[in-house]
Amino acid sequence: MPIDGKPIGTGESAERARQVPVRRCLASGERLPQDRLIRFVVGPDKEVVPDLAGRLPGRGLWTRCERALLEKAIARGLFARAARTAVQVPPDLPERVGLALRRRCQDWLGMARRGGVALAGHDKVRGLLEKGAAAVLLQAADGSPAQRQRLRNLGLGNRPDLEVFEVLTAAELGDALGRGPTVHVALLPGGLAERMILDCARLAAYDVQHDAGSRTCDEVSGTGRKATD
Repeated sequence: MPIDGKPIGTGESAERARQVPVRRCLASGERLPQDRLIRFVVGPDKEVVPDLAGRLPGRGLWTRCERALLEKAIARGLFARAARTAVQVPPDLPERVGLALRRRCQDWLGMARRGGVALAGHDKVRGLLEKGAAAVLLQAADGSPAQRQRLRNLGLGNRPDLEVFEVLTAAELGDALGRGPTVHVALLPGGLAERMILDCARLAAYDVQHDAGSRTCDEVSGTGRKATD
C-alpha cells in the first residue's frame, strides 16, 4: 500500500537494479529474479531444507517469497515432483522459513551496528533523516503509528529513494542491536544496507503482518515489552 504516493520498500538502487538469474517458482510457475524467491535443496537424508543464502550444494528448488505458495508446494507434493525422487518435508517448514528470514534481517542489522553504519533511537535517526543521509529506515511494527508516520514522512521528504520497512518488532530490533526495545533504526548507504533491503523485502512478502503495514518483494523489490526509545 503506497504512502504519500510511494510504497514502502520501492527505492531504486544500483545493486538491486543489477541483472540476477531468473528461476521458476514451483507453485506458481512464474519465472522471477532469484532474489524474489526462496531456494530449497534436498539434503543427503532426503529432507527439504531452506537455503536462504543460496550456498548449499545440490539442485535448487524455488518458491516465490510467499508463505501461501510454499504451503501449496508442500500440499501438492511439488518438491518431490521437481526433485524426481521421494523427499521428506518437515511439517514445520513454513515456520522455519519465516524464522530464518527474521534471523537474517537481525543478523544484517547486528553487522551494521558493529560496522558503525546503523543508528538507533528517535533523535539520532531523526537527525540522519533531516540530512537525507540514511539509505534505510527500519521501524518497529508494534511502535507508535503516529510517530512512525512522522519520521517516515520526514525521511521520504528529504530522500525520496529512502527504503522504509516495518517488519520487525521493537524487541527484535533491540535484540539485534544489543539494547532494549527499539522503534527507529537508520542505516547509512553501503553493502550492508543493500543486503538489509533484500532480506527485509523477502520477509515482508513472506510473513506479512497485516496490522503493521508490511510490504512485499514486488514493491522493492509479535508482541514484546513497550519500546521507549
